[in-house]
Amino acid sequence: MNDLSAEALRIRITQHLTYTLGKDKPHASLYDWRMAVSYSVRDLIIEPWFAATRKTYEAQGKRVYYLSLEFLIGRILGDAMMNLGLFETVQDVLEGEGVSLADVIEDEPDAALGNGGLGRLAACFLESMSTLACPAYGYGIRYEHGLFRQLFESGRQVEHPEDWLNQPHPWEFERPEARYTISFKGHLDGQSVWQPSETVYARAYDMPVVGWQGKWANTLRLWGAHPTELFDLEQFNSGDHTAAAAPEALARTLSRVLYPEDTTDSGKELRLKQEYFLTSAALQDILRRFLSEYDDFAQLPDKVAIQMNDTHPALAGPELIRLLMDEHGLDWNAAKRIALGCLNYTNHTLLPEALETWSTWLMGRVLPRHMQIIEQIDQEHRAATKCAADLAIVKHDQVHMGTLAFVMASHVNGVSALHTDLMKETVFSGLHGLYPARVLNQTNGVTPRRWLRLSNPALSKVLTDTIGAGWESDLARLSELNTFEDDRAVRDAIGAAKRHNKLALSNWASDRLGITLNPDAVFDVQIKRMHEYKRQLLNVFETIHRWSAIRSNPEAGWTPRVKIFGGKAAPGYFAAKEIIRLINDVANVVNNDPVVGDLLKVVYPANYNVSMAERLIPATDLSEQISTAGKEASGTGNMKFTMNGALTIGTLDGANVEIREQVGAENFFLFGMTAAEVRDRYLIEGHARTAILDSPTLQDVLQMIVEGRFSPEDTDRYNGLVDATWNHDPFLVASDFDSYLAVQAEVDLAFADEDHWNRLALRNIAGSGYFSSDRTIKGYMADIWDTRSLL
Repeated sequence: MNDLSAEALRIRITQHLTYTLGKDKPHASLYDWRMAVSYSVRDLIIEPWFAATRKTYEAQGKRVYYLSLEFLIGRILGDAMMNLGLFETVQDVLEGEGVSLADVIEDEPDAALGNGGLGRLAACFLESMSTLACPAYGYGIRYEHGLFRQLFESGRQVEHPEDWLNQPHPWEFERPEARYTISFKGHLDGQSVWQPSETVYARAYDMPVVGWQGKWANTLRLWGAHPTELFDLEQFNSGDHTAAAAPEALARTLSRVLYPEDTTDSGKELRLKQEYFLTSAALQDILRRFLSEYDDFAQLPDKVAIQMNDTHPALAGPELIRLLMDEHGLDWNAAKRIALGCLNYTNHTLLPEALETWSTWLMGRVLPRHMQIIEQIDQEHRAATKCAADLAIVKHDQVHMGTLAFVMASHVNGVSALHTDLMKETVFSGLHGLYPARVLNQTNGVTPRRWLRLSNPALSKVLTDTIGAGWESDLARLSELNTFEDDRAVRDAIGAAKRHNKLALSNWASDRLGITLNPDAVFDVQIKRMHEYKRQLLNVFETIHRWSAIRSNPEAGWTPRVKIFGGKAAPGYFAAKEIIRLINDVANVVNNDPVVGDLLKVVYPANYNVSMAERLIPATDLSEQISTAGKEASGTGNMKFTMNGALTIGTLDGANVEIREQVGAENFFLFGMTAAEVRDRYLIEGHARTAILDSPTLQDVLQMIVEGRFSPEDTDRYNGLVDATWNHDPFLVASDFDSYLAVQAEVDLAFADEDHWNRLALRNIAGSGYFSSDRTIKGYMADIWDTRSLL
């Protein structure tokens, strides 16, 4: 931890305010103070960052390279201050200047480098690798606009560009010398000489990621795209202004937006180019660093572990082979053997449609050399395994990236015990039979530094007062809380911390959203990417039923409920966007109903991001983890809620299974079918209609929607949604509805007994220690990467 005095820190902040930002204190804005504090804190990360780099080179061991299209890092200042032990010191300095640290932190934009769990997991992993002194680099793209900024207009999601880079980013170091040429299109001369017709530069922007107590810092290297050809002045002066700027436009497009809309051919091409841009830049950088120390590529698997986070970097296999052969002169067998020894793949989905595919036409046009290499990998895979045609990498004129990643990886891991078992049984059953030693499990985790210590100081103080300091780096110690279960003072303290957080959220909702929330209500929260399998629709159906039931008998002793939703839908995902609009339409009716009053509120703040999650999760009583069993790989939000004392209502899906095991079945609100029962249900013709006919309550809900109770100005608005529920229901909302309803009633009864609920919350916190990302990274280090801590 840093022992810098308040006076020394005040001098540093003042110097940056004066000499970096060119401001004196009387004229400094909130932005100026935030930048001065950020630069001062960043300065204190440099020494452990440099020291970690030197020690890594001295050790000459294996480095880890984590390739991910997303790194959802959130705000950095608070996290860095906490890990350096500077939070109170900075607060004291700013108070002396009449500046609020909370306002300074709030002024920082969220880095728009991800969408959901995939990117947040990558960010947690980087922080844990630094905490554990695992020598590592993260590689991603420096998106200018990220995903998108979500707004609601008449309840509909509207996408606007995210503008987080419209102001200087104080946490990055531009590295103009770290620049690589990335090529596209063109043709092959002879057998395999690639003559590309488009090129861009990938330029590095480095961000240090400091671990707990500031003992070690790794690097997140993000790539920005820049033109290889300068602005064509001759074309511009001749009047062809668009053509003159074409190289710059191509480059900017590559690193402008995360997940560009891919319902068009141009959108698909851009996505493929982005994935190759990241992968090629990272691999060229890895090989340059390796060659600065060694001269024998046969050593590469002993010095380099590359983790492909999902299928987005799956081109790493063919690209590493290409670089070793075409740029460094190795033969095919050596290049392929080395690539296989370095590469590992994390799978994040059980949905076959979510495993990326690219048409052979598109792959061959954009990356002709890679298409050739992929075909050769596929030929050898099929010849060596004598596999059926459906297990090929290239089939039906499509390149299957999940299969490519699996075939080219030394290890393939799932992210929860259930997910890994289902991988072997479903999406990768055939490949698992061919490569039976390749699949293993590494259950996800989250960093307790950000998701408990930083985001929930009230509960953190209770924990430290109860079990002592040090749990932040040894989360298994939370189990010590079990010995205090019968201590009423501890239970009350946990309840008081929760109420403190709920009051803070209620004040925020009043200020920002103009809605008054009852802090004595159950704060019932579902925050995640909008997708049909995550079943926000099930939640809103229950909300409609609850509203109708309260209206019918408002004096029935209801437990008040605040339903909170958060999440974005992909721009082209019509069904998910329709559910968003329904939630907002329901909220408009419920929140303005004088009969219901404070007994039910529905809140859907726009533009859910990391900072909003840090506000919502500590205030949550009930965590909605209600995906169709067998569809969710793991989840990480479920873990964050649990360690913050929320109880879970959920199915036996993803990491819910392990959460329930860790906290105790009696402390988890379980409903719904199992994954095996889901598979059987799909075999029943007309399962949706049968389930609805068996549920008069659900019939009433659907009737209210189709009658236009929530869209009186457009009564036909949700006819398609209701029809799909009656006749298709691909994620079995109808089949699980009555079970969900019954367990929600159990929630009401349990919450009515405040001390009993606090006891359940204590048990959940005590059982959450397993879900630290430190434990997960130790598993990767031992089982996949074969690397060790350097501290």
